[in-house]
Amino acid sequence: MEIELALTIGLLYGGGLYMMLQRNIIKLILGVSLLGHGTNLLIFTAAGLTRSWPPIIAKTATAANENLADPLPQALILTAIVIGFALTAFILVLFQRAYTVLGTSDTDDMRATDR
Repeated sequence: MEIELALTIGLLYGGGLYMMLQRNIIKLILGVSLLGHGTNLLIFTAAGLTRSWPPIIAKTATAANENLADPLPQALILTAIVIGFALTAFILVLFQRAYTVLGTSDTDDMRATDR
């Protein structure tokens, strides 16, 4: 299972980087989104793919069970999802404003208007 996830992560990173190298802003936004999804999957895979118990310890327990799930990667992924959504929304607003002012989504044409 870890090999399939590693290949998926590699495909997400490769596709994201390829799309970020394109001249179109929409492809840049999609590339950033793919990189974010690849990073979330990487954190999920790095936490370990084992079946564990929820990290809840009873009041009567004297010691924690050894097979408890680690809640830290789940919290990191949740935070990364929220930050990725906010970043995507911000980039879309910037793109919408640039497109209404300049009338193009090509980055080379946008750079030519600075002169």
